[in-house]
Amino acid sequence: MGHEFFTFTYIFLLFILWFRPSSCIDAGCDFFRGSWVYDDSYPLYNASMCSFIEKQFDCLGNGRPDDVYLKYRWKPSGCELPKFNGQDLLRRYQGKKILFVGDSLSLNQWQSLTCMLHAALPQSNFSLSRTGSLSTFYMPEYNISLMLSRNAFLVDLVLDKKLGRVLKLDSIQNGDFWKGFDMLIFNTWHWWLHKGNQKPWDYIQQGDKVYEDMDRLVAFGEGLRTWSKWVDSNVNPAKTKVFFQGISPTHYNGTEWNASRTGSCNGETQPISGGVYPGGTLPAVAVVKGVLSNMTTGVRLLDVTTLSELRKDGHPSVYGIGGQRGNDCSHWCLAGVPDTWNQLLYAILVTDAKSKI
Repeated sequence: MGHEFFTFTYIFLLFILWFRPSSCIDAGCDFFRGSWVYDDSYPLYNASMCSFIEKQFDCLGNGRPDDVYLKYRWKPSGCELPKFNGQDLLRRYQGKKILFVGDSLSLNQWQSLTCMLHAALPQSNFSLSRTGSLSTFYMPEYNISLMLSRNAFLVDLVLDKKLGRVLKLDSIQNGDFWKGFDMLIFNTWHWWLHKGNQKPWDYIQQGDKVYEDMDRLVAFGEGLRTWSKWVDSNVNPAKTKVFFQGISPTHYNGTEWNASRTGSCNGETQPISGGVYPGGTLPAVAVVKGVLSNMTTGVRLLDVTTLSELRKDGHPSVYGIGGQRGNDCSHWCLAGVPDTWNQLLYAILVTDAKSKI
């Protein structure tokens, strides 16, 4: 009887261990594959209490009539994300400096994180300053700085007396500023697509060759490889954690989620159900993953593309600038999707710390 009971108990425990959902510290858990679930405890903060939020991201403040888009939580398949703990993150990075480098999608994520940390310490005597393209959010209680350096391409865009604006695919002159930080979170992509009057360069230069234009995906890849070489040559991974914010999608073409061709994010109020985006993934994602896989420095990818593709409802649309002007299906409302990007960032930091114990 005792032997049979032991055998049954052993098999039962194996069954429980085998079929239980993975915890947040399981190394094999893919945080970036899953689906959005309704959660009435969301959002993580009230944007109206975040006085420094950019007006273009404050969708409710700009008159958006629906608020269900605020109530969705990202749930990875087979595991749970650790609940975001702002004070824990502040303790982990007390006395340290975090730098976001990138375009307005970096601004979106940086602003999200400042609001999340402010919500964790609402009485903080924080300061917010801006000098040129550099913004700094400082919380004196923990001596922590969250900084944003606006840089659309990572590589150099210079003004040449003869040629005008030149995008140099193999040059990073401003990289010295990126040194000495405890965490770097890079991003680039959206400005590589601009054409016509919105194209921010007159010529593209690579080595001694100058082009009026070139395949944007090719140019993006070359620029990203230059950035990767800079990271490999200048970053000590023992002192600095490096992340790359994955490609953030847009929702201007309704056929991508089986709506009409003229459809866009405007009027969308719910995510796409399930974990597969009908429109497929973006080609730039493969470029990013290819470059990162060939680096000697361990750069973690915040692979937010698919989970963000599912959130056609999360953009400012016509509520990004306080009126019925324009239709922003590129950026994200705050509170909103970038909060999940930062939850994932926190989950990786927690997981990495536990794996070293």
